[in-house]
Amino acid sequence: MSRWTRLPRGLLSLSRLLHWKTLCPGGLDASAGMGSYSSIQFRGVPAGRGPHSVGCADLMSDHTTQGSFLRLFYPCSDNGQHENAVWIPKREYYLGLADTLKLNRTVMDVIFSYYFGSVTCPAKWNAPFKPGEKYPLVIFSHGLGAFRTLYSAVCIGLASQGFVVAAVEHRDESASATFYFREKSTDGPCDGDCGGLEEVWLYNKTPKAGSDEFPLRFEQVQKRADECIRALDLLLDINAGKSVTNSLPSPFDWRLLKDSLDVGRISVAGHSFGAATAIKALGRDARFRCGIALDAWMFSLKNEVFSAIQQPVLFVNSEKFQWVENILIMKKMDSSSAERKMITIKGSVHQSFPDFTFLTGYLVGKIFKLKGEIDPYICMDIIINVTLAFLQRHLGLQKDFNQWDSLIEGDGEHVIPGTNLDLPPTAQTQAAP
Repeated sequence: MSRWTRLPRGLLSLSRLLHWKTLCPGGLDASAGMGSYSSIQFRGVPAGRGPHSVGCADLMSDHTTQGSFLRLFYPCSDNGQHENAVWIPKREYYLGLADTLKLNRTVMDVIFSYYFGSVTCPAKWNAPFKPGEKYPLVIFSHGLGAFRTLYSAVCIGLASQGFVVAAVEHRDESASATFYFREKSTDGPCDGDCGGLEEVWLYNKTPKAGSDEFPLRFEQVQKRADECIRALDLLLDINAGKSVTNSLPSPFDWRLLKDSLDVGRISVAGHSFGAATAIKALGRDARFRCGIALDAWMFSLKNEVFSAIQQPVLFVNSEKFQWVENILIMKKMDSSSAERKMITIKGSVHQSFPDFTFLTGYLVGKIFKLKGEIDPYICMDIIINVTLAFLQRHLGLQKDFNQWDSLIEGDGEHVIPGTNLDLPPTAQTQAAP
């Protein structure tokens, strides 16, 4: 029986549109050498290129929304006994994605479950942490309508090079879906399952039609920055040997992280709304020594005074997403005392940064703007390499990441310095030295 006929008949046309090959990683490029990446059968979320095997584990430090919820990517000791992590771990995330895309929940639950339900990413689930080194720490903030697992390619790429990366899942109602636990109600009859905790799901909150969006996003970016700082506090406590209670069932031994984080080499990064969150966190906490802003959506910071941010910041922009007003807010951060760098990746789109760009075929990728003109694997290499080069420069790492310093200057086949947009003459003269 054809794979298409196993789906309800009403979904067949959409299924054909979504056609892609099995996913993470190691699928064959059946049409390599045909001259265009549009003919490639995509291999899924790419494995890291660094010397370390990568593991990941989830941590919810408090079952309420006041705790931290994150996925940790880290160098691991892989003995071959651990499977790759499931990319989207619960079906409620499909429902949240459907809401975010303004599509029918029932239909999209079937579609997402069929195509993405068995997808894994190249990080070993709950594999033992690899002690013996001091690893720099990156706190990563996801974009609007995303959640902690959708940037696995970026996080795995950094972890394979010797970083510990904490991908925060925000519970300010900007994630497409997230959850916490509450005490089960004891009211009413009991069916043998009274007491304990139950999941409570939060979905993406959108402003009311015709209302001003700014107050919502302004409030959310404050909460998001708080959550990044809270995650940092939690991980530093674990590094100091303090015990942690995980509200999620997990065999992972968090004690192995003791004395394994380089507490003097901490940075913050994010994509879109997460990039604005990273910038906000820089101004709040000097422990973050530098920031990486991936295709930043600066709307929530449009009234911000950036003088409190003394740390270096790298803006990595896509060619197709940015607009003049947004770039001008970034330019307000120009400084004579801290390095501010901006590059644009040619042929890239806003969704070149999360993982969906690797998991759809060419046609659906173009229709939903999940793919640009650049090969998504080349684009991800640029994103990771320029990030590594900037982190080495400003964290004082003794690595070879400076081989990609030219990318910071926008020098390369697929990058340009600054922006591809025409800015007002006054803005062009305000570049940081």
